[in-house]
Amino acid sequence: MKKIFKILGIVVLIGIFVGTIAFLYNKSKPKPVVYEVNKPFVSDVIKKAVATGSVVPRKEIEIKPQVSGIIDEVYMEAGQMVKKGDIIAKVKIIPDMVNLNAAETRVNRSKINLEDSKIDFDRKSKLFDKKVIPYQEYQKSKVAYENAKEEVSAAENNLELVKNGVTKKSKNTTNTLIRSTIEGMILDVPIKQGNSVIQSNTFNAGTTIAIVADMNDMIFQGKVDETEVGKIKEGMHIEMTIGAIEDEKFDAYLEYISPKGVEENGAIQFEIKANVKLQDGQFIRAGYSANANIVLERKDQVMVISESLLKFENDSAFVEIETTPQVFEKRYIETGLSDGVNIEILKGLDKETKIKGKPATDDKTKKS
Repeated sequence: MKKIFKILGIVVLIGIFVGTIAFLYNKSKPKPVVYEVNKPFVSDVIKKAVATGSVVPRKEIEIKPQVSGIIDEVYMEAGQMVKKGDIIAKVKIIPDMVNLNAAETRVNRSKINLEDSKIDFDRKSKLFDKKVIPYQEYQKSKVAYENAKEEVSAAENNLELVKNGVTKKSKNTTNTLIRSTIEGMILDVPIKQGNSVIQSNTFNAGTTIAIVADMNDMIFQGKVDETEVGKIKEGMHIEMTIGAIEDEKFDAYLEYISPKGVEENGAIQFEIKANVKLQDGQFIRAGYSANANIVLERKDQVMVISESLLKFENDSAFVEIETTPQVFEKRYIETGLSDGVNIEILKGLDKETKIKGKPATDDKTKKS
């Protein structure tokens, strides 16, 4: 009996050992690779050149003062609409003491000269009435008297200009009132009441009182790489997207390509400008960063495959098609337009052809 149990024990141990070896062997065997299969599909293929830049107003004007002084009042703020001639700010002139003294001296001298001319004119008028002197001498004294009166008026106006920047006769045309030179929106008012400002002149650009722009006439201003500038031309349609405005696209048309490139970060860039077509109710803030997709070529509703499925051999393109489940063979094809993701198929495939893709994941294998 003991002999039987011993034999059974040996048989069980041998069975366990053989089973373990078989299990480990099967587990160490590589699993067959299962590949995904893809079919051609119909889609639009659009080849684009991408330009980065920003949206800016075509007309953006800096309003400068015509006199130096202190900002007395500010009537407008950023975001307000203005018309041509609207007053934005008022400048209070701080007169130069040398010029003020000279102007006051001129007034005093002109009054002295006027008094002297009046006395002479009155005397000669009486003599002329008595026919003691000829008409020419009387006329000469009259002209001198009239000139003296005009000189007094000019001297007083000059004094008013030095002191206040405006004469009594021309209050509406004073240079102390800073007016908008165009119709549009005020983008910025960098000055405040009490700020000192410098007039615009030959030697100085002057202090900016306000920046005004026509927000209904916007352009895209960006740059294109030298490898793509030869493919574009004026008049081409542009599809513009703005990062700050989601899910909205804007139409634009290329109107300018710079004839000269500029080196930036080791690459030659060419400036471009495009006219942005705004629809009713659309508003774009100045300075938004934007991307412009310039359509170089497009084909609508053509048969395509993913470009990642292509393989190349001897300057020819081919794919591997499924003949039987998970058995593939090589087939050369003729391709057309590509957008970098999908590529047009001209010859070699039909819509039912199954094409070898990447190895399937475990999840996809289980689902299949």
